[in-house]
Amino acid sequence: MNIVSDSAVAMPDVQSSVDTRHVAIQRVGVRGVRHPMLVAAADRSAQPTVGDWELTVALPAHAKGTHMSRFLALLDEYRPRTMTPVLFCEMLREMLPLLDARTGDIIVRFPYFIQKTAPVSGVKSLMDYELTWTVRVAEPADNAAQAQIEFELQVLVPVTSLCPCSKAISEYGAHNQRSHVIVSAVYADPAQADIDSLIQMVEKQASSELWGLLKRTDEKYVTEHAYDNPKFVEDLVRDVAVQVKAVQGVTRFRVSAENFESIHNHSAYAVVEG
Repeated sequence: MNIVSDSAVAMPDVQSSVDTRHVAIQRVGVRGVRHPMLVAAADRSAQPTVGDWELTVALPAHAKGTHMSRFLALLDEYRPRTMTPVLFCEMLREMLPLLDARTGDIIVRFPYFIQKTAPVSGVKSLMDYELTWTVRVAEPADNAAQAQIEFELQVLVPVTSLCPCSKAISEYGAHNQRSHVIVSAVYADPAQADIDSLIQMVEKQASSELWGLLKRTDEKYVTEHAYDNPKFVEDLVRDVAVQVKAVQGVTRFRVSAENFESIHNHSAYAVVEG
């Protein structure tokens, strides 16, 4: 009886065959991949987190399929490296030839932590923020032109907002709520993206910023500070937009604010694009 080893058998490479339907696919790849990653913090230390990854490329009309396993191999290759926006863009540059593609995208969503100091007691605690990085390269309109890589940083910053109208019409007190401000900023140069600076910029425009841990003296400060700094959702989104517009290196942006109303069963919402 002859036993033939697996290595001696020619396995068909179906995905590399020619497709006869002549339909190009703009984006194909993997998404919903949870994978550990290291992110460079403001002090240049490596902050461990878990990313929700999406990696895609364009597939020409003649190609049957892409090489799905190569996306995961690329993720594993970059796992021990401390990720920065610059390195994230380099990852895309490596992905395109690996997948025989001219255009593609990488998106990763992950929690990011900043150690904050309470305003009065000085107690330290971690505050978490939701970040999304996107890097993309699109086919240039002029085939002779070189494709440009674009980096986008998105941060979701939770803050407190206090209603100016409620304060003006009430004999005492005013309704306040937790709000989410989302800033999406596209940078011409990924090296100019500063996560901590962008987050702090947003927090300063709110009625009050949030902390993970507060003592009673801190709670008193936060309550009174918010009362002295009331903002409509329109105020919040405009004030943040003014600040983002002045950030060096930002080519375009989108700012949204959602107030989870404490006296209504709906949210107040506003968007500014620039």
